[in-house]
Amino acid sequence: MNALLQVRNLEAGYGGQKVLRGVSLDVPDGALVTLVGPNGHGKTTLLRCISGLTRPSAGEIIFDGRPLTGQKPHQIVARGVIHIPQGDLLFADMTVYDNLLMGAYLPAAYARAKSRLGEVFALLPRLEERQGQIASTLSGGERRMLSIGRGLMAGGRLLLIDEPSLGLAPLIIEQVYEVISRLRQLGVSILVVEENVSRSLGIAERVYLLDDGSVVWQGAPDEVAANEGLMATYLGG
Repeated sequence: MNALLQVRNLEAGYGGQKVLRGVSLDVPDGALVTLVGPNGHGKTTLLRCISGLTRPSAGEIIFDGRPLTGQKPHQIVARGVIHIPQGDLLFADMTVYDNLLMGAYLPAAYARAKSRLGEVFALLPRLEERQGQIASTLSGGERRMLSIGRGLMAGGRLLLIDEPSLGLAPLIIEQVYEVISRLRQLGVSILVVEENVSRSLGIAERVYLLDDGSVVWQGAPDEVAANEGLMATYLGG
């Protein structure tokens, strides 16, 4: 399977402190890859580098055979890379409908906004029911669904999803992952950063473990579950 996203020897940090140390990973076209590891060890920084929010100090990011490194966030969105951030970051005083439209702010996406809205409502029917409601009044699960729906409005080929289960009840986490699983079945490539290891392993095709800014292990999900030392040391097993 061809790699849609390739990250090679990436380094980045803040205020002179290095956070990423030579990170390399691949996301195959149409696959779901999960990135796990302790809090504060570079997972969110890696997503921010891919989406252009943080500029790496070294290394290369290649998407669909062409470099992403050095491009601005709106250029990266136009290329088809969509970042769904940790904590949702919705427009709290706007309606569900207007939040969704904000995901289609680029001209090419806006031209298809009506058809994409129908696709999002088919995937996330609760958003259609709530489309006139102010975002700040939604439940935690509804806000998470809205953040995913807003990302889908851009029509990207790769979704970067940061901590989709963060702060949610177990039943809502199941619903969120049902949506992510359906997106994978539709052929969307996905890179998920997740603390809920057992849930993300259930649908991933490859797992990368990040510790202290470096990839210390990579492999198939069943290899993670079978590795007692790995689970005990890094993943709370």
